[in-house]
Amino acid sequence: MITKESKKLAQWAMDFALKNGCQASRVSLYSGTNSSFEIRDMKIDRLTQASESRMVIQLFVDGRYGSYSTNRLDKKELETFIRNGIDSTRYLAEDKARTLPDPSLYYKGGGADLQLLDAGFDRVDPDNKVKLAMNTCREMMGKDDRVISANSYYGDSINDKYMIASNGFEGESSSTGYDLQGSVSIKGDGEARPESYWYDSSLFYDSLIKDGIGTKALERVIRKLGQKKTASGKYRMVVDNMNSTRLMSPIISAIYGSSIQQKNSFLLNKLNEKVLGANVTLIDEPHLPKSPGARYFDNEGVATKRLPIFENGILKTYYIDIYYANKLQVDPTISSPSILTMQMGDKDTDGLVASVDKGILVTGFNGGNCNSSTGDFSYGVEGFIIENGKLTQPVSEMNITGNMLSLWNHLSEIGNDPFRSSSWKIPSLLFDDVDFSGL
Repeated sequence: MITKESKKLAQWAMDFALKNGCQASRVSLYSGTNSSFEIRDMKIDRLTQASESRMVIQLFVDGRYGSYSTNRLDKKELETFIRNGIDSTRYLAEDKARTLPDPSLYYKGGGADLQLLDAGFDRVDPDNKVKLAMNTCREMMGKDDRVISANSYYGDSINDKYMIASNGFEGESSSTGYDLQGSVSIKGDGEARPESYWYDSSLFYDSLIKDGIGTKALERVIRKLGQKKTASGKYRMVVDNMNSTRLMSPIISAIYGSSIQQKNSFLLNKLNEKVLGANVTLIDEPHLPKSPGARYFDNEGVATKRLPIFENGILKTYYIDIYYANKLQVDPTISSPSILTMQMGDKDTDGLVASVDKGILVTGFNGGNCNSSTGDFSYGVEGFIIENGKLTQPVSEMNITGNMLSLWNHLSEIGNDPFRSSSWKIPSLLFDDVDFSGL
């Protein structure tokens, strides 16, 4: 917990840096507590509990920039720490693009509570945490003769952040999180040992799904039995809501200021151009209450706001922080995504599958990459053949290849089922004419 005394210490550290050679400074305090329990085959395999308090001080010295972190928060030690940081920064190369944001960009306070903090965090009984993990493992262990190993995990955390900057910013945030996961491996055909998992994550203990996690993991791995390759060709492809973000990630990476400035983006110079399918509308909605990723300011103190990313396939913005805005000599936007929301349709994964006569449902990615300059990609995938709207043969050891812009221009339909615990609320997706290679 960040106390009034801690905040006064941060203010003192910033003032001390300014009095000893800095032209500007930003100080961040982080405080957190986390615990976790890991169960392997109905035995406690590992338990951890940790608390941390640390200070990160960013120093702007004679056109140079340095960032330093310490968990030793005694004033005497901080004096030495800050002086040494200032001296070290003077040895760095000059980089005048490193500045604090203009004060007009800062979050000024006054926003409604985003409801990210579970007030009952400290009241959750440790015995109940162990029981949750044990029950998840029990849902898998001994439920099928083919089970080789069953593992479960429970974890929780509470995190506080306080940040001030010498040109007028002050802000703080707090959040909690709970995770419950089950994973299982079973004997397959021959030497095959398929594995799968399921999990839930929530900001609040009461809304964490506590039953059925292990059962779902076991169901998912049993469905993998008999995986084979299938014939190469062009197929309609459904990607479930646990994996759809994998295909959005290269798109978002391509619109970061770092990629644009380094000319390492397949979306370079594409602002206000139609680059994706006309059915792709993606909005950054940072102020959704009770949602992972919600925030009023980014890691530089810049105020967040509703931000259209793509509108009907047209690229509307780049993610440009202060440094890359200075390098590119453009206006900054925000440093990174908060909560990505997508215009949705009216079907879940099962509904999309039912609409496909011949295709493949992708339920996992196994390696691969996307070329950040060209958008060309190759990914290993696993999943199921779709025939007449039903899942038939499980498949694995197949690859999909193509180009990201072409793929997203072949987006046929968007689902309505984003994974609730993700800050990227990307639902199941249906693409046409995807190249699969197998047999």
